[in-house]
Amino acid sequence: MSFSVFRGKRIFLTGHTGFKGSWLALWLHRLGADVYGFSLPPPTLPSNYALSNVRERLAGETVGDIRDRKVMRDALGAFDPDVVFHLAAQPLVRDSYTLPFETFEVNVMGTASVLEAVRDRHRPCAVVCVTTDKCYENREQIWGYRECDAMGGHDPYSASKGAAEILIASYRRSFFSPSRLSEHGVQLASARAGNVIGGGDWARDRIVTDMVAALTSNRAAPVRNPHAVRPWQHVLEPLSGYLTLAAAMLERPGAKWCEGWNFGPVSGTELPVGKLADAFVKAWGAGAWVDQSSPEQPHEASILRLSIEKAGWELGWHPRWSSEEMVEKTARWYRSVLCEGGDARTACEADLEAYGDRLA
Repeated sequence: MSFSVFRGKRIFLTGHTGFKGSWLALWLHRLGADVYGFSLPPPTLPSNYALSNVRERLAGETVGDIRDRKVMRDALGAFDPDVVFHLAAQPLVRDSYTLPFETFEVNVMGTASVLEAVRDRHRPCAVVCVTTDKCYENREQIWGYRECDAMGGHDPYSASKGAAEILIASYRRSFFSPSRLSEHGVQLASARAGNVIGGGDWARDRIVTDMVAALTSNRAAPVRNPHAVRPWQHVLEPLSGYLTLAAAMLERPGAKWCEGWNFGPVSGTELPVGKLADAFVKAWGAGAWVDQSSPEQPHEASILRLSIEKAGWELGWHPRWSSEEMVEKTARWYRSVLCEGGDARTACEADLEAYGDRLA
C-alpha cells in the first residue's frame, strides 16, 4: 500500500500527546496529511509532544478527555475526518493496579465515546482503534497469538483492552456491519501491537525509560522481569502497520479490512527482557543493569508472542528493522537528545527518514 494516499487527507488522531501518538502525528504531517489531535495534556514531563513541537505540525487540536462524549462528538464532527486513529488510553500495566476503575473507564468507555462520535456523524470514514498485544487471554503459550484467539487479561490493563476489543467488535456488528459497508461507509478495524520502544518515551516502569534514567545518572538500571519474553518493536514498526491498514481502507475500501490485526516482530526474534537490557547497555556504550525481580511485585505474563502472518499475507506488511537496529536507533535517539544537546524533532525526522528508506 502506498502512503501517498494520505496526502491531503483529514486525520483525526486521539492520544497525539502520548509517545506513539506524537510519532504518528509527525509521520502523518510528513506524508502531507492534515492532522487534528484530541488528547489530554502530555502524560509525562518531558514529552516527545513538547520537545518535538508536535503542535506546530497539527491542523488543530482539542485538549480534552475522550470520555467526554459531547466534546468528542463536537470535535470529530467539526473536523470531518477521512480517517480516525484512536490511540488515547491508560497505557500502563502497573498503573492499572492502582487505578483499575479509571483504566476500565478510559480504555473501554473512552473507546465507546470515540465510536459513538463516529456513529453520530453519519459519514464514511476509516477507523483504526489501537489496543495491545495484551488483549489476548494469556495462556503462557510458546507460539504467537492469532487474531482469532480469545480475548482476556489478568491485570486490569490487559482486561480493559480485551474488553475494548469486544466493544469494537460489537460496534462493527451492530452499527458498522462490513456486509452493509455501501450503506454506512465506516470501515472499523482494531490493531494489536507488541511492546514498543523508541526515542521520546518517558512513561514510568518501562524498560527503556528506566534504563535511560539510570544510565544518564551513572547507575545500574533496574530490571524487574529479566526472563519475561516480549514481542519488542521500534515505535515506527506498529505505526507503519496502522498506516498500511488505513491506506488499504482508503485505496481499496472493503469488508476484508474490518477486522482485528496483529503487528509485531518476526517470529523467533522476540527477546527476553534481560537480553534487551544487555543490547541496550551495549548500544549505549557504558553501564550495567541489575535484577530487581521480586515475588511481591504485581503479576505480569512470562511469555507473550504475536502471530503476524495475517498482516503479511493480506496487507503485505512486515517489520523493517532487526532487533539490533531497533535497540541502536532507540539508544542513539536518547544519547543525541539527552547527552549531546541534539534536537528531539531532528532526531525523530532522522528516524522517519531512515525507516522510509526501508519502505521504498
